[in-house]
Amino acid sequence: MNGYPMRMTCLVAGLVFMVGCTTAPRSDEGKAVIENKAAAAVAKAQTSDPTLTNVFSTSAGYAVFPTVGKGAAGIGGAYGKGVLFERGIAVGYCDLTQATIGLQLGGQGYTEILCFESGTAVDLFKQGRTRFDAQATAVAIKSGTGANAKFSDGVAVYTMDEAGLMYEASVGGQKFSYQPK
Repeated sequence: MNGYPMRMTCLVAGLVFMVGCTTAPRSDEGKAVIENKAAAAVAKAQTSDPTLTNVFSTSAGYAVFPTVGKGAAGIGGAYGKGVLFERGIAVGYCDLTQATIGLQLGGQGYTEILCFESGTAVDLFKQGRTRFDAQATAVAIKSGTGANAKFSDGVAVYTMDEAGLMYEASVGGQKFSYQPK
């Protein structure tokens, strides 16, 4: 019984890794769909908080994950496909993977947006060197949050539309991958 948690952790990590290997949608139609969803998520974020318009326009780039699904029962994971924008233009596709372990149960869906403060932060993201650990914090989008953007290591993280129910006291991290358009 002692090896059960370790086997489950390895299984979840392996599944997250395998799913994470398909960053870009395969068809032109799939690429158009994810780009449209990402653009709609940005528009909705700006409607919810007009101060984000300035954040998007002054950021070196931003990655938008319109739908991130998260689920857990002791061991958890999350996955979402997204689009990287530079100067408002879609330049590539990205994905988010997350693995967690701890006291957690449930499932939820949400949108996540990463804003990059500098070209260096964008380059690190493209190289797959952007990761968040348990100390990373995301700001829920509501009116006025963009005016006080808090960048940590060149990245500000925003979430919105959390749907579902999730009880969580866990440790884990997010990892990102990128593929140019």
